[in-house]
Amino acid sequence: MFEEFATTAAAFAKRLGDLRTALDIDKANADIEALEARMSYQGFWDNPEEAQRVMQELKGLKQIASAPDQLQTDIADLQELIELAQLEEDPSMEAEIREMMDALRLRLDRIELSSLLNDPRDHKPALLNIHPGAGGTESCDWAEMLYRMITRWCERNEYDYEVLDYLPGEEAGLKSASIRVTGPNAFGMLKSESGVHRLVRISPFDSAKRRHTSFSAVEVLSEIDDDIVIEVRDEDIKMDVFRSSGAGGQKVNKTSSAVRLTHQPTGIVVACQMERSQHQNREVALNMLKSKLYDIELKKQEAELAAQREGQQDVAWGSQIRSYVLAPYQMIKDHRTGHETGSTDAVLDGALDEFISAYLKWKLGQKAQARADA
Repeated sequence: MFEEFATTAAAFAKRLGDLRTALDIDKANADIEALEARMSYQGFWDNPEEAQRVMQELKGLKQIASAPDQLQTDIADLQELIELAQLEEDPSMEAEIREMMDALRLRLDRIELSSLLNDPRDHKPALLNIHPGAGGTESCDWAEMLYRMITRWCERNEYDYEVLDYLPGEEAGLKSASIRVTGPNAFGMLKSESGVHRLVRISPFDSAKRRHTSFSAVEVLSEIDDDIVIEVRDEDIKMDVFRSSGAGGQKVNKTSSAVRLTHQPTGIVVACQMERSQHQNREVALNMLKSKLYDIELKKQEAELAAQREGQQDVAWGSQIRSYVLAPYQMIKDHRTGHETGSTDAVLDGALDEFISAYLKWKLGQKAQARADA
């Protein structure tokens, strides 16, 4: 028994050694030094919003850089505990060892996911927009379920999220919601959720208890750097102000401080109502608009490259990515990666790591294939 534990602990140590190279810790440490030097510049703290953004990025980089060292220490502690149990031949230590091994395995899985993130945008904060599809109350309720699934993932994995906009449905669910997620590789971890999600279930809103199919869309964008120039002319923007809506209380400003921006050349609409002043809401909404325009430009470039590789010009974006079947059987399947699970309740409660891992590995394989075909 303890020999098997020792073999597993040794495998953990080897796996961590392999991951150190893939993580490029040297680059993370260099970025940390650059940000710390930037913080020492005169006038750095004069812009609180920019200072906060840098502090969040620094925090994420330090977590990435320190995680392998802490994990190595904990693996060494596990190996010492196993040796002690072997010497004393104490079976009562088995439960403690198993608990430590399970925790270490989860942390290794998390670091392995980080090693798959090689897009320059992956470490940026993520901006998520959730919208129901056609279907009225049923789709609004499904959008609310997706909102809860993603925010529960954030809570389970200690990512911070801020609600930027939330419009409740007329009977249930939501009509739209926007959130900003910060933490290590926030965009890289959540980009797997971008697309159309399909739900099949017995509708709680149907008195005849019939099976319904609903669709809702999740858009995941990376927050852009200030040094990326996205031109948005004032004359192209229509701004509307309105009163904040929501659950009430001190966090919701009841004056007309909420802001809705419409980018007239593209028809893109963004809104923010969670800050306390109209000026703050406008700044947040403008950043969301720039992120959307930046994402559109990147997708155009990706579409052109894909069309060249495949010899076609029609590349579909935002197609159905995942199905959640709750009746007559229970199954969630990702149509891009083929990954599936019967643990529907766990996934809807935020257990997304298996799907995130499968997506990142699939995406890495796609890039490798594209390079081979080029």
